[in-house]
Amino acid sequence: MTKRCEWCGDDPLYMDYHDKEWGVPLHDDQQLFEFLLLEGAQAGLSWITILRKRENYRKAFDGFDPHKIVKYSDKKIEKLLQNPGIVRNKLKVNAAVTNAKAFLETQKEFRTFDKYIWSFVGGKTIQNRFKMLQDIPASTEISDAMCKDLKKRGFKFVGSTICYAFMQATGMVNDHITSCFRYKELK
Repeated sequence: MTKRCEWCGDDPLYMDYHDKEWGVPLHDDQQLFEFLLLEGAQAGLSWITILRKRENYRKAFDGFDPHKIVKYSDKKIEKLLQNPGIVRNKLKVNAAVTNAKAFLETQKEFRTFDKYIWSFVGGKTIQNRFKMLQDIPASTEISDAMCKDLKKRGFKFVGSTICYAFMQATGMVNDHITSCFRYKELK
């Protein structure tokens, strides 16, 4: 039997996400932007809730194209707030537009968002060695610094815990527990 991180349980969608995406180093700006918005949408909710709505988010938010999202009108935002396929929280939907603007400005400054965001970990994955789920922190000094800098740049819904979840999802840290089959694969 395959040993996985226990947080994914036995939900096929969660297991597939765990096995194929979570913790894989990600360097594509568009995908990094998607995770940044989805992690912000997840605030106060479970990740499985967002994962189940992910395809709806991709459709509703134009494939997470920041060039399109930055141009969203009040009418478009109202339409999104009526969409049952996403989390209909006005602050979170408005944050997507704000974050698109901040993302594009950061991208312009650093040439890629990837170069900027990965600078927090020196451009390479931090290899943690946690044996149990409860050993994994909710935030770290690095996620604190990332949060502070993102907020300074105008990003919203980027608290330290959200930043750490983003780091885990995008492979900036390897937080698979050491007994998980993915831990060694991603080391």
